[in-house]
Amino acid sequence: MNNPAPDILEIDALYERLDRDAEAAGYHLNPDVEFTRGLVEGLLVNERRYGYQACPCRLADGNKSADLDIICPCDYRDPDLDEYDTCFCRLYVTQAVVDGKKKAPSIPERRLPEEERPKNAPAAKTTGVAGIPVWRCRVCGYLCAREQPPGVCPVCKASKERFEAFPL
Repeated sequence: MNNPAPDILEIDALYERLDRDAEAAGYHLNPDVEFTRGLVEGLLVNERRYGYQACPCRLADGNKSADLDIICPCDYRDPDLDEYDTCFCRLYVTQAVVDGKKKAPSIPERRLPEEERPKNAPAAKTTGVAGIPVWRCRVCGYLCAREQPPGVCPVCKASKERFEAFPL
């Protein structure tokens, strides 16, 4: 069954929602609007194709459980932003890129090749604590399990410096 290509109204609506949600959570979409709209169109195409918004710059498997790591925003967004000021597909960028202080570079792929990805990972590991540090926002108490604290707290918008390692 062929799905029609997304029209301009759908692309604009998703673009506006993503931009609003990103800014509310302390993230930023790429300021190159035409480039970003192309990525948004890719998200819509993948949603029609697979039933979920797989990253438009990666090959999705079509099996949602195998693609969970690349459903936008993907698992690699925050580490990419921390290290390179942009995510792999350049949909999300840091404030430095928005302000023109840095360019969004090409970055290496973090996703493991298919043959190296864990198969049938147990669903019980949703806490993210297994060997991953937990960070606490000292302003609002938000907790997250990841290698580094987020650049901005998604709840209260406190900066990265306001996070502390949370002892378990």
